[in-house]
Amino acid sequence: MLDKVKSTVELAREAKAAGAELSLASDEKINGALLAMAERIEEAYEEIILANEADMEAAREHLSTAMLDRLKLNRERISGMARGIRKIAELPSPINRVIEKNVRPNGLVIEKISVPIGLIAIIYESRPNVTSDAAALAIKSGNSCILRTGKEAHRSAEAIVRAMKRGLCDAGINESVVALVEDTSRTSAMELMTARGIVDLLIPRGGGGLIRACVENATVPCLETGTGICHIFVDRDADIDMALSILDNAKTSRPSVCNAAEVCLVHSDIAEKFLPLMKERLQTRRSHAGLTPVELRLDERAALIIDGIAATNEDFNTEFLDYTLAVKTVDGLNDAIAHIAAYSTKHSE
Repeated sequence: MLDKVKSTVELAREAKAAGAELSLASDEKINGALLAMAERIEEAYEEIILANEADMEAAREHLSTAMLDRLKLNRERISGMARGIRKIAELPSPINRVIEKNVRPNGLVIEKISVPIGLIAIIYESRPNVTSDAAALAIKSGNSCILRTGKEAHRSAEAIVRAMKRGLCDAGINESVVALVEDTSRTSAMELMTARGIVDLLIPRGGGGLIRACVENATVPCLETGTGICHIFVDRDADIDMALSILDNAKTSRPSVCNAAEVCLVHSDIAEKFLPLMKERLQTRRSHAGLTPVELRLDERAALIIDGIAATNEDFNTEFLDYTLAVKTVDGLNDAIAHIAAYSTKHSE
């Protein structure tokens, strides 16, 4: 007989109930659970890889090369997930910390102490490693969690969650403290956004569209995060070889992640020397090596020096998550700071 598919609300209720016991667990027990989760993820390497290969096969026709790379898992990345959980276990406990203390004139001691939040819902896009990161951080802070990933990564997330649940059981913690939404339609996301009385905090982790949808529709407390519009400023006294290496690494090593460079600001005094070298490094050299060249979107002054696509204001406010870079010539540090203040992650809409 096939197992009954549980609704999003059912899973959330189970996770919330299981979290009551977790909130009282000792730091030693929580850390033991995290270490067991890490070990189980490493043991489940083949299971996770098979699930990820199925996700990759289904996504090849409609995802870009960069987004496929974001979805892909291999031994190094799975080991990195386990390593990340172990590092979280090493962190000091955030629970039961005295944040503020006052002694009243009559001797009454008033303390503000950190406690678990309850059930945390995390809605994220198709990055399988976020599954383990989010679950481990929630558990470290004594919270249960319900995870909702993009449909492209759902098989991978299922395999990762199964492994983590085995680790939780090994440590004597109710496996229901980590739940994965089984419905990948928009309906499930809306159910989490509106699960008042069940979800204690909603955290969207992804692009601007996802974040806006959560902030605008959530009736539960929602933590508004930012998109990853990361800037690199090349000043007039910069070491050009170093700047080129930094820019190349920041843009091309993994362009689909949120800390990849999306905008390069170049001081006008160095632009005529730097921009041709940048074009050669990011386009010509990569093309000759059989790699995807970076598409350059240039402001008016940069376009007078090298060839590229004319940039719009929207290009400087976009998280491309691909081999695309917006380039602007500025007249100094203050000009660069003003641009970043106007178009940074914090101010992007």
